Amino acid sequence: MLFAPTERDLYPEPQDYRITPPNHLGNTLEGEFRPGFFEGVCTVVTKLFNCVQPRVAVFGKKDYQQLMVIRNLVKQLAMPIEIIAAPTIRANDGLALSSRNARLSETERLEAPFLFKQLHVLANQVQSARPGLNQLLEMQSHAMQALAQRGWKPDYFEVRRQRDLVRPTEQNLSDNTALVVLAAARLGETRLIDNLEIH
Repeated sequence: MLFAPTERDLYPEPQDYRITPPNHLGNTLEGEFRPGFFEGVCTVVTKLFNCVQPRVAVFGKKDYQQLMVIRNLVKQLAMPIEIIAAPTIRANDGLALSSRNARLSETERLEAPFLFKQLHVLANQVQSARPGLNQLLEMQSHAMQALAQRGWKPDYFEVRRQRDLVRPTEQNLSDNTALVVLAAARLGETRLIDNLEIH
């Protein structure tokens, strides 16, 4: 069965009540470049959950920050819903599958996997060296420069803690804290996002 509500179904009147995620999760990374985006996500997903009342909901890891926002939303509002993280599906060359990929020109499509390659480079550096904060900042800056030198316009390229997407501390970098590298960059007119977990 498919529940496919129209905009009028979900918004029969102006939406004056809205759900705002905490600043550390909603106004960083994607939230910094798309102000108010996660407030909209939280509001419409809550309405959808209220309509359907699911026991399980699946969200893809490709939109990693959105997954974390919804996971915390469900937890803090005590919704009886299990949130399952679906792995990112990739093309053979590593590019994360997305409807946005159709906007890429033939040349841009050949270049697009470079974003994932840079994620791998930074993830491997962090995993093998477990750098200090200053060294990590240099690594992140180098990744941004590597994209820019090939014609990309990067928004961010950062290592964060998996559990809350807060920037890691020196202690986090030296112990076995689970981290994730997240990146967003524009290639031509298309903005691509991707991430890679560091275990």
